[in-house]
Amino acid sequence: MSPLRLPSRWTRTLDASGVTEPALRADYGAQRGAVLRFKPEAYLAVRLLVPSELVPHVVVATAFMHRTDDLLDSAEPVARRREAFGGWERAVRAALAGAPASEDPLVRALAHSCAVLPPLGEHIAAFLDTALTDLDFDGFATEADYQAYVDAYSLPAVLVVASVLAPVTAPMRAACRAWIDGGQRLDFVTDLAEDLAADRLTIPQETLKAFSVTREDLVAARDTEEVRALLTHLLDLSEASLAEGRALAELTPPATRPMVRAMLGLDDLTARAARAKGPALLRGGVRPSVPSALRLLLRELAAR
Repeated sequence: MSPLRLPSRWTRTLDASGVTEPALRADYGAQRGAVLRFKPEAYLAVRLLVPSELVPHVVVATAFMHRTDDLLDSAEPVARRREAFGGWERAVRAALAGAPASEDPLVRALAHSCAVLPPLGEHIAAFLDTALTDLDFDGFATEADYQAYVDAYSLPAVLVVASVLAPVTAPMRAACRAWIDGGQRLDFVTDLAEDLAADRLTIPQETLKAFSVTREDLVAARDTEEVRALLTHLLDLSEASLAEGRALAELTPPATRPMVRAMLGLDDLTARAARAKGPALLRGGVRPSVPSALRLLLRELAAR
């Protein structure tokens, strides 16, 4: 007599979310695999901290953002990236409008999630409206230009996934805006070496001038008093916005609050690691230590 085979945790998650049709379950499984490959730590946090019925929708929203980012940030020439994004946008918008099933498993899963959670489709459409902001990026002249980028690209992007975790009310949107302002600036600081290698400068020119730092100083990874002061200033701005964004945890339903607190906590850990690394950030990025991140996730798992 063969042993009884219990359903896997992923199977139980699909059951909880109402995804019952075998082909559609396979589509969601493909997105789970994609997220596991490119962002395993994010997938772990979602599986541990998000209610089962929402996990497949968070996974497919994350996979959608990753596919879009890849199209916009690939090494292909700009014209080719623009063409590829145009085809992707048309496919996604057609699916949102109820077109016949796509040949793309991600688009099929995305269409189903948006049918179950209509606000997700609304935020995907709003993000697609301004997504080319990232493709057209050629640097910031002023701080106001950076803030406009956050409004046009970073905020609509984060609201795609956030809309699965909680209704996007006006207070929640404001908290998301503060959080992503801090998080985007933090990403720009920790990615300085990689961005500069790709000829992409994400610090406003007026800020460089105010601290008497040149692009050449950054490219050469010069450890000067001016460079240290600049990095400290950028991290101060980031942490101030992240602190304001902590209100987000109290604006989300109790069931998804542990996940939100974990995301906020990971940003805090990253900011601390960036401060500790200092000008060495110009030679390579930084991440939170694995033990610190695991302690954070376990603490929120216990709270859940």
